[in-house]
Amino acid sequence: MPLYEFKCRTCDDTFEVRRPMSEASQPATCPHGHADAVRLLSVFASVGAAGSAAPAARPAGGCGAGCGCAH
Repeated sequence: MPLYEFKCRTCDDTFEVRRPMSEASQPATCPHGHADAVRLLSVFASVGAAGSAAPAARPAGGCGAGCGCAH
């Protein structure tokens, strides 16, 4: 079930609500009881270690005849 993030316009508290996608646009009440909350746009990002690059593809079976590497 998706997790939606809301921000209360009354107390500025940010909170999350887990609900079905069919109820995504339904109003939410903040944990302090205020009914004036707006859904925030959440962005998911997956970031690797700084400066790391994807490993280079190696040919199947190693580098070929005469290669001294330890594949």
